[in-house]
Amino acid sequence: MSVIPDDEGKEKFKKSDDVAFYRRQIQGSNLQHQALLDTMVLTEKGARFELLQTGTQTRLLLTLSVLKHNTVRILIDELQPIKARYRVPDVITREPQCEQLRVEGQTQDSVTISWSSGPHQVRVWSSPFRLEILCEQELEVTFNSQDKLWFESLQDPPSELQEDTASSLWKENFRQFVDIKANGPSSIGTDLCLHGFKHVYGLPEHSDKLQLRDTSNGEPYRLYNLDVFAYELWSRLGLYGSVPLMVAHKPDRTLGVFWLNASETFVNIEYSPTDSPKDEQTPPVKRRRVQPQTDIHWLSESGVIDCIVLLGPSPQQLFSQYAQLTGYQALPPLFALGYHQCRWNYNDEADVKAVDAGFDRHSIPYDVIWLDIEHTDGKRYFTWDPVLFPEPASLQRHLEKKKRKLVVISDPHIKTDPDWPLYCEARDGGHFVKDREGQIYRGSCWPGESSYLDFNNPATRAWYSRCFSMDKYKGSTPSLFVWNDMNEPSVFDGPEQTMPKDAVHFGGWEHRDLHNLYGFYQHMSTVEGLLTRSRGQERPFVLSRSFFAGSQRFGAIWTGDNVATWEYLKISIPMLLSLSLAGIAFCGADIGGFVQDPEPELLIRWYQAAALQPFFRGHSAKETKRREPWLFGEEVTEEIRAAIQQRYSLLPYWYTLFHQAHSSGLPPLRPLWVEFARNQSTFTVDHEYMIGGALLARPVTEVGVKEVKVLLPGSDEIWYDVSSAKAYKGGRTLSLPVSLKTVPVFQRGGSVVCRSVGICSCTAEVQQLPLSITVALNTQGFSEGDLYLDDGHSFKYRDSKAFCLRRFSMLSGRLLCRAASAEGTVGCDTVIQSVTILGVKSRPSTVTVGVSGSEGTSATFEYTDTCFKLTVSSLNLRVATDWEIQIG
Repeated sequence: MSVIPDDEGKEKFKKSDDVAFYRRQIQGSNLQHQALLDTMVLTEKGARFELLQTGTQTRLLLTLSVLKHNTVRILIDELQPIKARYRVPDVITREPQCEQLRVEGQTQDSVTISWSSGPHQVRVWSSPFRLEILCEQELEVTFNSQDKLWFESLQDPPSELQEDTASSLWKENFRQFVDIKANGPSSIGTDLCLHGFKHVYGLPEHSDKLQLRDTSNGEPYRLYNLDVFAYELWSRLGLYGSVPLMVAHKPDRTLGVFWLNASETFVNIEYSPTDSPKDEQTPPVKRRRVQPQTDIHWLSESGVIDCIVLLGPSPQQLFSQYAQLTGYQALPPLFALGYHQCRWNYNDEADVKAVDAGFDRHSIPYDVIWLDIEHTDGKRYFTWDPVLFPEPASLQRHLEKKKRKLVVISDPHIKTDPDWPLYCEARDGGHFVKDREGQIYRGSCWPGESSYLDFNNPATRAWYSRCFSMDKYKGSTPSLFVWNDMNEPSVFDGPEQTMPKDAVHFGGWEHRDLHNLYGFYQHMSTVEGLLTRSRGQERPFVLSRSFFAGSQRFGAIWTGDNVATWEYLKISIPMLLSLSLAGIAFCGADIGGFVQDPEPELLIRWYQAAALQPFFRGHSAKETKRREPWLFGEEVTEEIRAAIQQRYSLLPYWYTLFHQAHSSGLPPLRPLWVEFARNQSTFTVDHEYMIGGALLARPVTEVGVKEVKVLLPGSDEIWYDVSSAKAYKGGRTLSLPVSLKTVPVFQRGGSVVCRSVGICSCTAEVQQLPLSITVALNTQGFSEGDLYLDDGHSFKYRDSKAFCLRRFSMLSGRLLCRAASAEGTVGCDTVIQSVTILGVKSRPSTVTVGVSGSEGTSATFEYTDTCFKLTVSSLNLRVATDWEIQIG
């Protein structure tokens, strides 16, 4: 959560015109560069060229490498910098394997480079410098197509700053804040042309549509992590986290551009029209068709140009390429996929126990209750208020008896208190960020005057991780998990409510170089603390507000301080889809809105929507009315209970999707176009989405509606309404009547979905429940789907292959259950209780069940001819055993 600023007003945050390096690049004349082809050297890891800035005679070094699995990396640095420029560490998970390059052709003006695998080539043009990526001789990407390559060399500071134009290069003012630039102007930028593309996505986090907008007549997209309370909607200003990944899609190809830079970054987008201007005199048949293109302009304040182009060509391959670079989504413990109940703040231990009992009394399952900053002793993290929370370990054991967990907040600011041992330890260990004068940087946050941990320092990260050990963190137990908030970082009296850019981190790096990594590193350190606490045996759970590329490796994020209005519910969907496309798969939005009080209808609709999204947490500010699910009357309680119970019944499917994200990079939440890549009607849809490949969700996000429109993509698809089992042909927009109880979800023909059956109070009980499987036949009578099971909490799935991965497939009236992986070693006890098959055109005469190695027996079944549904019940089939069901 965040403070409500005293000085409400947009001038608190910068627009692009307020940023000197942005103005210089946009208003400056383009600098021509020449690639000196005679300097080319083929190396073990790629090729290198010198570039000459023809006006200034500055020399740059271009390093080109082609990574395995269709990825091209373009790295540009000064040839001879006076000191090293910042390069982002720790985001790319390991040294990528490179292809060996060869010269395919050379002229006086260009050199064409290819490699053994795949149809791609790279062509470097000498003057003006261009770098083209081609696929089967067709141009896909041009780097520096409009001569916007910009690279400001580091300089030694002048002996004295004069108050003239030149001094603005070394000093920048915003409101009362002065930013002194130790290295002078150091910004970089370039443009890329994406040929044939007219839809681009990604670049979270912004409260905006899924498809990125043309910025020609407005603000650029800004990537600069900021604490923005009750953020403006439909805005391109930066929010809490940044992933500099843009994804472009057209019917036959998906590609990505990853700009690996952690300083303040702007992105301009210009879509070129698909048709030339209409000429009324020219017959339509003679009008020239213009190939669409999207021009992207990246501008960053410092660092080097490290631009990685992911060549797909399918969405699934692109997700895999990005995950191989920055890491796969962490497999969460199963409890983390249940419902989380949070508030700023639960008052005391009795309040926590009362809320916990309330869920049981109202038969509403939940897994985790959360404590905000008021649980601490005077906003000192790693402590407990001695009056309100005198027995924290006992409270955790009380919850743990019911298989539930406690989450507490841990922010990166440390109260300046010389009488507090933890502060003294951090100060004496050199663990705080310094100001430009070399003194400990102090800023204001929840405790008042605070110092900020320097997570850029590996020693500080290790020290912080050790703070989570149970002997240091008094009152903690193994069932305590963590929430990192305010880690953009938020500084109440800082410029744009964050840390000054001229603060200094370990290694002498200015904060400007690595600002967007600050929260990423706290998230990493916290996860490593919980890992160490369990000796590497238990999966951590850590939620972070701030994030960067690669944060998916550490856990979950949420969309910050939203508001209890229908518009914020509506925008949560494109925001979560954008995060999912950028690898941040475990994401969610505060149910009901963090600030203000939702009307009951909005609260119900928000629960229904959030139950169909990855991270599922209710949270609210201390100024709001209490909003536990049973406080609004029985009708509201009933609908919220139904939404949460639906979530718990779908957990086997969600958990399987997270296994898929963890192993292949595919996000559980997917824009429609990811599954229907050739269907152009899906390319701009962001009010409905796919959950995995099997379920289409269209949450109701409008007040008082009696009907919603649902696009059912794919003219060769069949879709089954999950609530009625009614079948609909794809390739149409359906008008669906809705009531307050309706949550429009459709199962795709050709898929299999597993659900748990029965009542539970938490995810630990879900693991004991039997399953039902729903087989939805496609037009060919085929269907297939997987189920993943493990112990739900440890790393045994990784270390000793202790998991069970099964595949259900149906063809020609025969449903098979078989192993989907040769690796899994666990024979789990989970059983299938019933099988429902949708799309069975006529009543069968017999249904036979056969378990491997034994005679088939006839089974009890029920056939509903109004919706062609066959239900086989009273089964007791072990998931881990091979079996089949034959329809005769």
